[in-house]
Amino acid sequence: MSDDRYRRAQALKLHGLCQHWQEVTQSPWVSTLLGWEEQARTERSLARRLSAARIGAFKPLCDFDWSWPTQCDRELLEELMTLEFLKKHENVVFIGSNGVGKTTLAKNIAHQAILQGHTVLMTTAGQLLGELSALDSDSALRRRLRFYANPDLLCIDEVGYLSYNTRMGDILFQLINQRYESKSTLFTTNRSFAEWPEVFSSSGCVVSMVDRILHRAEIVHLEGQSYRAKEAAERATQRRKKPKIKPNP
Repeated sequence: MSDDRYRRAQALKLHGLCQHWQEVTQSPWVSTLLGWEEQARTERSLARRLSAARIGAFKPLCDFDWSWPTQCDRELLEELMTLEFLKKHENVVFIGSNGVGKTTLAKNIAHQAILQGHTVLMTTAGQLLGELSALDSDSALRRRLRFYANPDLLCIDEVGYLSYNTRMGDILFQLINQRYESKSTLFTTNRSFAEWPEVFSSSGCVVSMVDRILHRAEIVHLEGQSYRAKEAAERATQRRKKPKIKPNP
């Protein structure tokens, strides 16, 4: 059948409707019904992906203070928000000291990816490696690695804030190797790649892991003072400016 509405009904798996299509094809309510069902499923899909992504609260990019970092390639960041890197299965790495906005920018990219229909998962390096290294069987580890290898975009936050043992380094290498050139991974880190062997102590695969990450990656360097410290100082200043209320005599 050439009716586009019939193809939409098939895509929605409305088998009963398709079976009686010739009886209802001239009915004006069919298009309305299909539109309602498509909209409802789109909303449910978005809600599921938002929940599964574990992004949490974040400041939208429109409120980001671009003047605060002393180094920030805004043009590159706006290009990343187009999500072209996902189509090319490229990685993204935000490098900078604490509080300069790495996680905020990562969450904005992750949220945009969800809105565009992609699957996303965000976690910290500590949570990821703590969970995977605690698994007590190879089969359980393989299953969980498949879970983390599956999303279109995996965001690993705070690499370098903690030190990890050899097993954790080897596990992360396995995960990166599974996603290599097939899925995009976004990292935030406060350590240069030259320092990663210190982060993953004694893990012999760190050089190979970094090589796979950097092979097809956009590197974003952020420099500046902590924005969180700036906001805390501003709040303290505002409190000092508030007039003190004298108690009634």
